[in-house]
Amino acid sequence: MSILKVTRLGHPILRKITEHVPVRELQSAEMQKFIDDMIETMKEYDGVGLAADQVHESKQVAVLEVADNPRYPQKPNVPLTVLVNPKITPVSDETEEDWEGCLSIPDLRGRVPRYKSIRVQALDRNGAQLDFIADDFHARVIQHEFDHLNGKVYLDRMIDFSTLTFLQEFARYWLQP
Repeated sequence: MSILKVTRLGHPILRKITEHVPVRELQSAEMQKFIDDMIETMKEYDGVGLAADQVHESKQVAVLEVADNPRYPQKPNVPLTVLVNPKITPVSDETEEDWEGCLSIPDLRGRVPRYKSIRVQALDRNGAQLDFIADDFHARVIQHEFDHLNGKVYLDRMIDFSTLTFLQEFARYWLQP
């Protein structure tokens, strides 16, 4: 496995809608290695999610996992999940604003409104159908990665930029003990 180079804000690939992945391509050894590399890259940089365009590939693939993450120390665990060609649908209109960061926008955090509960339909890494409900932080992470696959970053969703802060100041002034 390999650590991949993370795309930073300003690179045009982050603003493009990613390409659908056919099942035959998904099941290829090359794509399976790419997914493994995405997972390793996400873990290397303490991410809770990573979309393919964040590592310079315009593919509808995202990986996520939350397990004792130092960047999100008080968030509940989310099992390792691979989402291919995902579709999301809000379960209700209820939203919540909370802090987000991004490996492609290093050293910053901001408060972003997201749906509290979503239905997720996608393929897993083997091409099997996934259909589940995600709530709270789990739903937030999926929406964040889904945005990447559609050419958006969390800054596009922020309503109030007065909360945009560098991580050092976030830890000092905003993080609740």
